[in-house]
Amino acid sequence: MARALAEDVGDGDITTAATVPEQARARGLITQKAPGIVYGIDIAVETFRTLDPEIAVERLGAEGEWRERGPVVRLEGAARAILTGERTALNFLQRLSGVATMAARCVRAVQGTGATILDTRKTTPGLRALEKAAVAAGGATNHRFGLFDAILIKENHAAMAGGVGRAVGKARAYAPDAPLEVECRTMDEVDEALAAGAPRILLDNMSVAQLHDAVRHVAGRAELEASGGVTLDTLREIAGTGVDFVSVGALTHSAPALDLSLLLETIP
Repeated sequence: MARALAEDVGDGDITTAATVPEQARARGLITQKAPGIVYGIDIAVETFRTLDPEIAVERLGAEGEWRERGPVVRLEGAARAILTGERTALNFLQRLSGVATMAARCVRAVQGTGATILDTRKTTPGLRALEKAAVAAGGATNHRFGLFDAILIKENHAAMAGGVGRAVGKARAYAPDAPLEVECRTMDEVDEALAAGAPRILLDNMSVAQLHDAVRHVAGRAELEASGGVTLDTLREIAGTGVDFVSVGALTHSAPALDLSLLLETIP
């Protein structure tokens, strides 16, 4: 948050300094202007309080719940601080609310299929913890946080290891207690993964027909995750194949910002 403020404010907000009296006070109202889930109020409030520690805050809407529109937060404090922090605070709030809203839309799309929506590591650099928290607020499930907490053998790892089966074997020997998943692009690779004892298989960029075939073939011997090119339009059909998980990179790399605004009024 401090880095975000420094990026925007630099040596000072010259517009606000030129036009707003130093002692002026104001009330501000942040309003949600489109349907979705608001998330990120804490970081938005922290942004304002970095500039004015005495700013008064009143929460007017529930965080993490679907709402159509309405007031979110009321602020009261130094006018200069509210104006200077406005864009940074709204950037955080709109971005995180957009991620939470996208997650909620995806979860709704697969309701009743039994599939779980997962996020990925395709996050904004430096904002992963916040974006993954927003995913969870929207009702989806966090996959691994980084490269350190689970093994996910991708196509390039398998190529360097000498194949899917050998990659699984090496990974098991290196970190026997770590969660393990391996990406497979063909049924032959699925069979290699099964023979090596992989507990979860990522079915990469397979068609719906291929996913159906894989689910029947694996028959519960490993958990199955569908991944690659998933959109809201294709999500339910993919989930309906019987896979256990669907990973959606768009939760974090393509979620549109939720529309929120901040309007000020002076305090006499």
